[in-house]
Amino acid sequence: MLGGFPRKEGMERKDMMSKNVPIYKEQASALEEHAASDCKVLVVANPANTNALILKEFAPSIPEKNITCLTRLDHNRALSQIAERLKVYVTDVKNVIIWGNHSSSQYPDANHATVATTNGERPVKELDTNDHWLKNEFINTVQQRGAAIIKARKASSALSAASAACDHMHDWVLGTPKGTWVSMGVYSDGSYEIPKDIIYSFPVKCEKGKWSIVKGLKIDEFSRAKMDATAKDLIDEKEVAHSCLN
Repeated sequence: MLGGFPRKEGMERKDMMSKNVPIYKEQASALEEHAASDCKVLVVANPANTNALILKEFAPSIPEKNITCLTRLDHNRALSQIAERLKVYVTDVKNVIIWGNHSSSQYPDANHATVATTNGERPVKELDTNDHWLKNEFINTVQQRGAAIIKARKASSALSAASAACDHMHDWVLGTPKGTWVSMGVYSDGSYEIPKDIIYSFPVKCEKGKWSIVKGLKIDEFSRAKMDATAKDLIDEKEVAHSCLN
């Protein structure tokens, strides 16, 4: 689902939502009437998480597991930032996580990320002991990358977003490599104490056309606060979205 009113420089998120929420209500009605009930839906247009939630609410015949939103773009950006920092190939880095919203409140998490080295896989936190960079510059760069691109080219991401959409669908349909997870915006089932009834980005593994949330990852206090903050952002967006429908 690419169609939507594009974000422009200086545009408030609420302004964008007021234009996109009615669009996604209409598109949901079209899906409900004409789409196969087992179709897979990827929402790209922003605000992606909330647009996907509106689709889910107004296309009830499509299973909630079949409606996702794109946070793979942020995931890919996080991988590239770590690769550049450690001077390795981006294909050597895996298992970063984008938690939450595809917005500036998202939490790019490198605590579980690893790098393939000549001595085997090594945790990113072992290879870069500068905790300040991982908790500040790394997070801020990934969070603000979309805004930086808009400022530079006076338009939102194009080819990088298209590539990420391809990555998302490729892994969803064909599966993620063994031992690797990716970030997808999916309907929360309450995992990691995230409220239900929102579309939230989690680490997921895919197999045989189905995704599942990676369970059991250790969450420290710093991560907990960031994850909760972006969940609150999504709850607030949900309320604004519903007000746009009234």
